[in-house]
Amino acid sequence: MRTSFIQSNLIWNNIEGNLRYFESHIDRIAKESDIIVLPEMFTTGFSMDVELAEEYPGRTSKWMSHLSTKYDTVIIGSIMVKEGESFFNRCIIAKPDGVEQYYDKKHLFGYGHENDFYSSGKEKLIIEWKGWKICPLICYDLRFPVWARNVEPYYDLLIYVASWPKARALAWRSLLTARAIENQAYVVGVNRIGQDGNDIQYIGDSRAINFLGETLNDATDQEVICTTVLDLELLRKFRTDYPFLKDGDSFKLI
Repeated sequence: MRTSFIQSNLIWNNIEGNLRYFESHIDRIAKESDIIVLPEMFTTGFSMDVELAEEYPGRTSKWMSHLSTKYDTVIIGSIMVKEGESFFNRCIIAKPDGVEQYYDKKHLFGYGHENDFYSSGKEKLIIEWKGWKICPLICYDLRFPVWARNVEPYYDLLIYVASWPKARALAWRSLLTARAIENQAYVVGVNRIGQDGNDIQYIGDSRAINFLGETLNDATDQEVICTTVLDLELLRKFRTDYPFLKDGDSFKLI
């Protein structure tokens, strides 16, 4: 499966500007991509300005669905969403058949006051696309391995969309690798670059990692589009030869 990610700066709190930017890049790579992944809160940056939150479905989700259908590719990225009196950091997965699914961020970044504005999601999501099972998560979720734990029916690809600061870049790289090894799955982590409206610096370091923890494709701190071909048969063979997942401890989240 051809998985692409777009690592870029984001225009602070400018939905229309960011949509124009990403549409121009999606247009360039869509024909060679089965999945295109955008960063966390790709329309605004990691903002607490919930006045910009969209209804769901709304402007951006319809934009994602339109491009997904137009180019026959899945498009994934998170935005701020309003439901009633609550707000969510929502990762939307738009499929070419017009079906949309979403995951609401479980672990809210208290250090950045995200929990003062947004509500926590309660459910993990596994989507299916071209024979793959895919689990989308968001940024701070990366620090919590229990939430990403790969249990039957096993996912094959774990995707993190992120706004992960430069100051903790080593944790980003290390934890992505750990999630790939411990879950015997491919991992794609997509981060932004640049500086946001709160003067926080982002270094990018987006990457695709295989089930052995080997980096297949990575980006440094530059604006870049990367496409990686992921091999499901190789993953299945490795799991058959080394069935580590079945030996995991049994437990349930409360």
